[in-house]
Amino acid sequence: MSRPSRKQKIFQFIKSALAGLFDQSRPFGRFALVHVIQAAASGLVTISLAGSLFFSISPNAAKSRVLLYLVLTIAPFALVGPALSPLLDRGQQARRTSVAVAMAGSALICLGMAGNIHDLLLFPEAFVVLVLGKLYVVARAAIVPEMVADEDDLASTNAKLAVLASLAGFAILPFGLGLLKLGAPWVLRFAATVFTFGTFSAIRLPRPHRVTITKDVSGYARKRPIRQRPATFHEVARERRGLGLPVYAGGVLAGINAMSVARASVGFVAFFLAFTLRRAHAATWWFGLFIVASAVGSLIGSIIVPRLRRVFTERQIIIFALGLIALGGFGAGIVNGRWSQIILTFVVGLGPTSARAALDSIVQHNVPPALLGRTFGRIETRLQLIWVIASLLGVIVPFPMRIGDGVVAVTCVLSLFLYITSAKGPLRETRVAARGPR
Repeated sequence: MSRPSRKQKIFQFIKSALAGLFDQSRPFGRFALVHVIQAAASGLVTISLAGSLFFSISPNAAKSRVLLYLVLTIAPFALVGPALSPLLDRGQQARRTSVAVAMAGSALICLGMAGNIHDLLLFPEAFVVLVLGKLYVVARAAIVPEMVADEDDLASTNAKLAVLASLAGFAILPFGLGLLKLGAPWVLRFAATVFTFGTFSAIRLPRPHRVTITKDVSGYARKRPIRQRPATFHEVARERRGLGLPVYAGGVLAGINAMSVARASVGFVAFFLAFTLRRAHAATWWFGLFIVASAVGSLIGSIIVPRLRRVFTERQIIIFALGLIALGGFGAGIVNGRWSQIILTFVVGLGPTSARAALDSIVQHNVPPALLGRTFGRIETRLQLIWVIASLLGVIVPFPMRIGDGVVAVTCVLSLFLYITSAKGPLRETRVAARGPR
């Protein structure tokens, strides 16, 4: 019997992800539905803001509005990180409830934004939507371990969710662009409707398994069902320090540092190229090509994670992602021109998506369950902060294309070197034997 081709394996993985979505009898299917709805609604919000903050006004006015928006995107994490994420670690229903609250709140705020699309009130309302969106992101990452029977499924589960989110973005794009012709408020009203559907889907999420902390030979946490209450953050931290172990593994911190640079490349390339095109008065279809290239890259990055994981560990996948972005930056700089930037945009979509799925798996394997909410809150805070700083650099400094490409390449090479040399400490990584998609 002949082995399936690479293209067949890609379609098999997409089919497996869609099959999991449509199987609403399983926890993964119910949560996948929530994730797809959230991705679609968030895409609609992005389309509405792009139409009102970037394309509908002059380049100089767009720069000032985009700068204000980027600064505001940092603020939600001052709330999500230290204030909200610890709540996700309290009680068995906290994460499930947070998802429903994020969906319902986003629906209400989108209706408000639709009525204030040309007023300054739009910015504080967008701030609230960002807070709720990041609350969902943190809750999602903490919920995923509750949906898998085998811890080795974590990378595949994260990848399937990322694939479904990308497909949802592709599916919702024509509806959003069509409504944008009627005006950004109509896009936001549609987003509110989608978020409302997501609220009811979140209410259907199954109750999570109760977990406790046990120790394996490396001292790292595993989980098993019990009847008593889950361990708290302080109990876990005290237990680990008593064993002479750090609260977080050194390899986890190194992975977060590497992912921060990959994430920064996304923000820098997006805004550096967007304003480069606007200064050159490029046709609108060029923007569309860059958006499609980034989206396709993200989709493929999600699809290939399980395949990479059969050959490499999660840490090696992050190394692969950084190396790929560096090569893309060097290649685009050497060739130069807009078509080479499309290749760079594709690579910058693919690399960070693969690295993020691997990092989530590393954290979910190596961080005690009682710390997951806080850990992912801190990760999202750091990633968003570095994304904003890199984006601001791309907006403020008018880099020539070749120089901008070089900045991406050199930064990723330095990060790659530091990651390879500094990823120390006990770290549970997985590599599975080659097999077909689950």
